[in-house]
Amino acid sequence: MIFATISTLLSPPQPVLVSNNRVYPLPFADMHEVIRVGKHEAASRASDKSFALDEVRFHAPLKPTNLRDAYAFEQHVRTASQNRGRDVPKEWYQFPIFYYTNPNSIYGPDDEIPYPHYTQAMDFELEIAIVIGKSGINIKPEDTPDHIFGYTIFNDWSARDVQRAEMKAGLGPAKGKDFASSLVPVIVTSEALADRSVNRPGVYDLNMAARVNGVEISKANFKDIYWSFGEIYRKSLRHL
Repeated sequence: MIFATISTLLSPPQPVLVSNNRVYPLPFADMHEVIRVGKHEAASRASDKSFALDEVRFHAPLKPTNLRDAYAFEQHVRTASQNRGRDVPKEWYQFPIFYYTNPNSIYGPDDEIPYPHYTQAMDFELEIAIVIGKSGINIKPEDTPDHIFGYTIFNDWSARDVQRAEMKAGLGPAKGKDFASSLVPVIVTSEALADRSVNRPGVYDLNMAARVNGVEISKANFKDIYWSFGEIYRKSLRHL
């Protein structure tokens, strides 16, 4: 199943089911209601009326209530460490590291990202994200797929010069990363990815690429993730 949030000339943003290059409106106020109802029940309530993809505008599929960003791909960490002239910190291999970012600065696929006046080094990273469908504490990594509503692509925007200065002082990222995060139009559920699964729970063989003006500048494969979402989710929700 594939879910999205769209608007038309005659309707405000609404959640939809995407199927066979058409979108089918769902009778819910937003994607949060879809998640609460559950993907199977929500899909069963899709309207018989549909729109072609080029008849609608796609928005960010949802506005998250909280947002955590993890340092999960080893190659990315190695490259970043080499650029700083250092080895990968040993702590990175001991536990998944993440930070809390701003859930109130979410942009969709056709939105213009504001360029902060205080930076001369704006940057973005290609990332994959999960949308949590069921919360919990002390979740075992192998049980995490049951808590995942779906997967989407995430762009983490940064003011690198500000970020570097903040983190030299011992805290952050703060203003270096709180001004924008963007999401692609759709959330894809695990059922739609079943033929791409690998031998790690909740991990799939999916190529990812980022292009600027048609030029590829970043690529990766989800299966190469070092810290799985199960491990990240367990760490982020662990209670004493």
